[in-house]
Amino acid sequence: MQKEKILIYGAGGFGREIACLINAININERRWDFIGFIDDGMPAGSKNDFGTVLGNIDFLNSYPNEVAVAISVASPKSLKWITESVTNNKVWYPNLIAPDTKFHDEASLQMGMGNILFFSSRISCNVSVGDFNIINSLASLGHDARLGDRNVLNPQVRISGNCIIGNDNFFGMNSIVLQGLKIGNNTRVGVSAVVLRNTVDGHSYFGNPARRIRS
Repeated sequence: MQKEKILIYGAGGFGREIACLINAININERRWDFIGFIDDGMPAGSKNDFGTVLGNIDFLNSYPNEVAVAISVASPKSLKWITESVTNNKVWYPNLIAPDTKFHDEASLQMGMGNILFFSSRISCNVSVGDFNIINSLASLGHDARLGDRNVLNPQVRISGNCIIGNDNFFGMNSIVLQGLKIGNNTRVGVSAVVLRNTVDGHSYFGNPARRIRS
């Protein structure tokens, strides 16, 4: 079977991690032909250990062939800007899922496009995931959790069962959201914070128990 061409948007450290993820997927599936990076802050021709920067967003918008793109940006705001700025209808966004992701019941999972699930992430049963979410290594979603769009879950984040997560939220490493809570939109949860109650949109939460920092 012919492999599908894929670009990574962002050539920094996170982009290199996604290149590692693609290599791991290819061990089992041999699905992807990684052809290079897109980056708005590095000139075309720049290189790292995994590939070459081919151009910026203008290059991508004029790319003549169908191509998959994985977005390696751990910022909800930047994810939104990129997805709204890519106008090329030949670009599509696959879900990249690490081979060792643990699904309790994959048949009950609902998932949109452009999601990235890193190594050893855990997804329970009856979970819903929207578009362009980053679920980093060892992060977990409990049963019946609902995740909207462009949420960034850093390593070891734990979203408990029956939680509803909106859009454009950032969860720091080791943070926890307890059972049945609602996180709306544009919320930032700090490193190791433990959220005990519903949050207010557009605010940051730090500590155990997590306390709101007024913006």
